[in-house]
Amino acid sequence: MTALALDIGGTKMTAALVGDDGRPGNPVTVPTPESDVWDACAELLRNTTDPATVTRIGVACSGPVNLETGSVAPINIDEWKNGFGLRDHLAEVFPDADIRLAMDGSAAALGEHRFGAAVGVPDVLSLVVSTGIGGGLVLGGHIVAGASGNAGHIGHIVVPGSTTPCACGGIGCVETVSSGPSAVRWAREQGWPGSTGTELAADAAAGEPVAITSLQRAGVSLGQAIASAVALVDVRMVVIGGGFAQAGPPLWNPIQESIALHARLKFLDGLQVVPAALGGLGTLAGAAALTA
Repeated sequence: MTALALDIGGTKMTAALVGDDGRPGNPVTVPTPESDVWDACAELLRNTTDPATVTRIGVACSGPVNLETGSVAPINIDEWKNGFGLRDHLAEVFPDADIRLAMDGSAAALGEHRFGAAVGVPDVLSLVVSTGIGGGLVLGGHIVAGASGNAGHIGHIVVPGSTTPCACGGIGCVETVSSGPSAVRWAREQGWPGSTGTELAADAAAGEPVAITSLQRAGVSLGQAIASAVALVDVRMVVIGGGFAQAGPPLWNPIQESIALHARLKFLDGLQVVPAALGGLGTLAGAAALTA
């Protein structure tokens, strides 16, 4: 019996066989194309293993997702954003497989709980801070899916002071302040000449005032969103991963300071906020865990 893990994101898709230890093996990654996304995904899967041997598939996909119908509508994949029957398409390639789907943020939370920074911690909030901001919840050792499968979508908590339209259709989501592209956009509006989150982080570390302020804004808003979320769900640990989360102290210090200012309820004493341990493979590890 063969288990397969699949992670579908807005910029890349990754697949791997699941080892006997429940972890994904050597990953195979391809870019997510602007069109014919499913064809590229199906080719990736066929190149990973013989479909006839696969009995279990764990899938993490950018949200929103619908676990009841097995469809996805990721706002960062234009071709699918109005809905795509992912589970049905997978079943055509893998007719004998048990297919289990999760939102990517939920899978990242499960991966860190099972294999990463939150091993042994039953109640965890996970954030992925990158091109967007994803999130997921593990409570009592299990993914909390919610009514449709999208529980933990922390990137769309509204934060004070932001009136920027979000890709979700709302206004003022933390994603509009604290994602990498949002922080870069604000800095450029203030005259900063760079173009990437990596450059922004490097300039902040070097003392460039606009870059420092941009990461300060991002960190404060993230801290506000986290403080609101942990008060609602009563967790003991927050794990933060994603490419933009690697920005270092200019981002992490204001996150911690903002949480300390806002998360004051006694049951939140001792809350730990830690970096993700699995790096870019956290979501794929969560997809692998779905096959257990």
